[in-house]
Parts: sequence; structure tokens; C-alpha cells
Amino acid sequence: MPGEKRLLIIAEGGQSINGLRSELMQKGFACSTAGAEGEVLKQIAEQAPDLVLMALNGHPSQAMRELPQRIKEQRPLPIMALVNKETLPSLEADPKMIDDFAVRPEDPDELELRIKRLLQKSADSASSELIRCGDLLIDLAKCEVSLRGRPIELTFKEYELLRFLAANQGRVFSRDTLLNRVWGYDYYGGDRTVDVHIRRLRSKIEDAGHTFIETVRNIGYRFRCPA
Repeated sequence: MPGEKRLLIIAEGGQSINGLRSELMQKGFACSTAGAEGEVLKQIAEQAPDLVLMALNGHPSQAMRELPQRIKEQRPLPIMALVNKETLPSLEADPKMIDDFAVRPEDPDELELRIKRLLQKSADSASSELIRCGDLLIDLAKCEVSLRGRPIELTFKEYELLRFLAANQGRVFSRDTLLNRVWGYDYYGGDRTVDVHIRRLRSKIEDAGHTFIETVRNIGYRFRCPA
């Protein structure tokens, strides 16, 4: 179904999660399962789930405890844990790796609400890391820039200059201010450095149909999204 959210349920030790999977599918989620001892990372790469649900039973193995970090290193997926009360202390080792949890036996309605809340939080976080301006897209999380879907290769300073200007759309910045904010207060180069980088940026992201950086006479530069 279009818009159907995909969940990957990971269980350890052969525990049955058929009932859990059935409950979540009835709630409208697409569910697949994996064992903690299997090729979970490969499965995540192939299936691209929206959320990982870890069903912890008793005292998790070392592999199960390390799995959230390994998943986060591959993809910044939201991870939710289903735990028994005796399992709660095991979450204290690195709570940042688990985004939310529910105590078993789970209430299906509560679990649905928690999953939807976590998915929305993840979506909000992802959108806050993107700057869109017409055909120009700046992915702050990946430090990548694209124009009409085509990747734009920038140097580190070119990217930092573009990111700063785009994050402050409409504001005019003098060359001295840009030197201080992008290059740092300990930079001793002249303001011509800014002009050179602006010129290079324009050559990479602007053409006859795209103008993003405006020169404000006798002051500096500002970034504007095309109307």
C-alpha cells in the first residue's frame, strides 16, 4: 500500500513473534522479521525499513546489545525495544541507541501510538536537516548539495559558505562577517577570499535559470530563493 510504513522486527533465541507481527500488520504496518544472529544489516540495506523493533527477552546477548549501535552506524533508523521488566537495566548501558521502549506484554494500541510518534519524530528530524531552495537541495546530515537531482561537487569552504548563507536566507552579510563566521576569527586572509569563493560557488550552482547568491553593492552578499 502507498505510504505504508515498513517495520523490521528483530527477535533473539527463537522466541515467537508471530502474534506481534500479526497485531502490527492489522494496524496497517508492513512487517518483516529477522533473527539477531542473522545478517540483519544486509536485510536492512535490502529492505530499507522505516523503523526497527527489537524484541528483547530476558537478558540479551552481547550481540543483541551491540546491534543498535551497528544499525545506527549504517543508517540513522529509529529503534524501539520491547522489553520485559527484568530487561530494563540492560538498556542503561547506552540509552541513546534505543529511541523508545515498551514493556511486555505490550498493549497493541499503545504500541501503535509509540511507533507512529517515533516515526513522526524521525521524519521531522530528517526534514530539519534539509535546506530546499527551488531546484537546489542542501543535505546537512550528509554535507551534500544537488541541483535538479544532480550532485554538485564543492570544496569544504564552498560548502560551509553556501550552508551559512542558505541557512540565513534574505540576510545581507558583509565580507568581514562571512570571514569571521565561515573561516573563523583567527583567519588572516583578506576579504578577497570571500569574493573568490562566491565566484566559484556561482559557477557551480548557478546558470541562466538559477540565481541564488546576490551581490549587495558596497556591503556584501545574500542568499535568495527564486520566486
